[in-house]
Amino acid sequence: MRARLLTGLAAAALAFTIAPAAAAETHPHPTPYGPQRPYEPDVAGPVNIDTGTAVYAPDGGSRFGVTITFDARRSTTTGVEPAAPREFVFLFDRSVRFNPHLFPTCDRSVIETQGAAACPDGSLVGSGRAEFYRGGAGEVLVFNTTFDHGRRGVLIHIPVSGAILENTLERVVGDYRDDYGWGLNEIVPPNDTPPQDRPSTSAFAVTFGAVHNGHSFVQSFAKPGSEVAAGVWSEYVTGQTTLVEGTLTRP
Repeated sequence: MRARLLTGLAAAALAFTIAPAAAAETHPHPTPYGPQRPYEPDVAGPVNIDTGTAVYAPDGGSRFGVTITFDARRSTTTGVEPAAPREFVFLFDRSVRFNPHLFPTCDRSVIETQGAAACPDGSLVGSGRAEFYRGGAGEVLVFNTTFDHGRRGVLIHIPVSGAILENTLERVVGDYRDDYGWGLNEIVPPNDTPPQDRPSTSAFAVTFGAVHNGHSFVQSFAKPGSEVAAGVWSEYVTGQTTLVEGTLTRP
């Protein structure tokens, strides 16, 4: 069973945390029917502690248009570098709808060969910032895209590191449907670096939302003043899973 961890910051912001004691809990995958990550055995490593905040804000476009920001922080019970991630799922309230078909798309190959500046106008649907445990920080860019078999989603690109992370838009399953409708499922693919030696971020903030030709990429049909849910599910190379979630007031 998931624990609801509710600690409100303000009317338009949410603080949700997971305590070290909860780190050994197992949280089922919210969107298990999307693309599958290649199997890797678990490795020994630290216990990660995830905390974060989420914020809804009007996007200035359509009546129901919003931007939704997730600001995640990561540490460990012993103060060493956090274990590297395998997968994340950003969880969106049941009131949230996405309109990717109303926005231009950018293909992964364009970013790989020509850089993010070559993506079509209007395909940028979010932004953010990553802070690396080993030092430094970098801009985060979010592009609307399409995947095989008609899947929709976004590419999260960190230019300073060259990372291009595929996020497919998936319906949540099971008990998650009590609070959420959609998840953006991000797979961090394996590479030649041993899992225990891969770098990790200490903080990662990303905002989803944009306006193009008067259309909103993200909409929330919850009434102003009502409670909406947000959450982030994570899995690490140690096999540990975490779930940070809570509610906030829709502005």
